[in-house]
Amino acid sequence: MSKNIVIIGTSRGIGAALVNFFAQQADCTAHALSRKQGSVVESEKVKYHSFDLGLDCRKSATALFEKIGSIDILINNAGFLVNKPFLELSHEDISMSYQTNIVGVMETVQAAVPFMNSTRSHIVNISSMGGFQGSMKFAGLAAYSTSKAALCSFTELFSEEYKETTITMNCLCLGAVQTEMLESAFPGYQAPLNPEQMASYIGDFSMNADQYLRGKIIPVSLSTP
Repeated sequence: MSKNIVIIGTSRGIGAALVNFFAQQADCTAHALSRKQGSVVESEKVKYHSFDLGLDCRKSATALFEKIGSIDILINNAGFLVNKPFLELSHEDISMSYQTNIVGVMETVQAAVPFMNSTRSHIVNISSMGGFQGSMKFAGLAAYSTSKAALCSFTELFSEEYKETTITMNCLCLGAVQTEMLESAFPGYQAPLNPEQMASYIGDFSMNADQYLRGKIIPVSLSTP
């Protein structure tokens, strides 16, 4: 039976590469959710859905998951980054960072829990080395990095609450990958990895790591940045 893989944030970069990764796996149907549709993978194994991590996304996510049915893997890949000095951050900058990077993720997971495969399911949150405790920090990324740090904490708290269930959650804190988001944070920097390479790692992790790990915050980084 085909596994349903739900990926949030697929319009570009790692998310788009993840869609392509799962399109090439046997017995998988990739459900690509994003506010704006980017490049399209022409495959019967890929289904695209419009989804916005804005206000009240729990309601819209529930309606969407009712159509999808049982979820085997949920990858929360969406992210919003603003690069500004701390005193220049607007209320909208901070609010959008937290809504996209943590509040919307929590609401999406609330909607997803009743639909997660009751035998075995895995939720993978994509955070950043900027949100990993003790790692190098960079000026201008206060809103982004603090919201990604909150995602790490949520992973641990959810895992404690659901430790007696078949739902497993883990969090990957990514280092530098050559994406548009990296360019906006560190203009001109050349990362050691491309989106396809990182997507391959995340895809394999999402399909297998839940057998060995639960509630873990894992740095995945060759460079920061």
